[in-house]
Amino acid sequence: MHTMNIHIIEMPLDFGASRHGSDMGPSAIRLAGIRAKLESLGHTLVKYNSPIQINPQEYEESGNPKAKYLKPIVNACTELAKEVDSSLSDGAFPLVLGGDHSIALGTIAGVSSVAQKQHKKLGVLYVDAHGDFNTPETTPSGNIHGECLSASCGLGLPELTNLYFDGQKVDPHNVCFVGTRDLDPGEKVLMHEAGVTVFTMSDIERQGFPAIVKQVILFFKTHCDVVHVSFDMDVLDPMFAPGTGIPLPAGMTNREALLLMEEMSNTGMVKSAEIVEVNPILDVRNQTAVLAVELAARLLGEKLY
Repeated sequence: MHTMNIHIIEMPLDFGASRHGSDMGPSAIRLAGIRAKLESLGHTLVKYNSPIQINPQEYEESGNPKAKYLKPIVNACTELAKEVDSSLSDGAFPLVLGGDHSIALGTIAGVSSVAQKQHKKLGVLYVDAHGDFNTPETTPSGNIHGECLSASCGLGLPELTNLYFDGQKVDPHNVCFVGTRDLDPGEKVLMHEAGVTVFTMSDIERQGFPAIVKQVILFFKTHCDVVHVSFDMDVLDPMFAPGTGIPLPAGMTNREALLLMEEMSNTGMVKSAEIVEVNPILDVRNQTAVLAVELAARLLGEKLY
């Protein structure tokens, strides 16, 4: 198995969501044994840190109702982008632990910066029940965790689209969603216009999961050189992951998610990842964080036999 230098970056930021508690996600994942698990696979943990010092959401002003907590999110994600950029430039694998999904703004910006320097085409696998493809015009909530992927694709507020460096971070034609099952009407239109690829829960039911996984792998092999995996725990059915901010019934099973991570690992294309929306306040015996550790292990090469 290919061993790697891994840099774990904790991002306890929950400003992008309305249900608080995901700021404790990194601690929960740490307590679920992420370090020992990755080291048991032969990887080296070269760095472990959190680039942000942050006041709890309850003590900050929300500001723009269409993009709440814009300032602290932009500041935190810019710091994260720098960290991710320097990890990748040093040849490490940045594994970012959230927090809510707004941190993807920072991770994807950092990854994109390095991909551009290396003249590589970046793809993003977005494993999420939601599209996160709203803009201030379409958002029903004003929560930035619902605007982070559209901004990474160049749509929305300039503060977000130009985060870390000016311009689009990832071409929407190189973005693939899996497990989607809750899209707002406005973002649905934007996603169609942008040309992202979406495998919804209905597609999974219709075709069976292995068929979908094959298409996902083919998508990245034909579109990209390197892949970033952005995994939102709410893609899973609440039966398997109760500890998440927006639990939605009829989601992916733990078995499906583990298989997807294993198959993505086999491509050899995944160079960075983030796992977000573990909320221990809503969890049952830390099982969501334990599953997050398992998913990270599969993505980083764990095999059952």
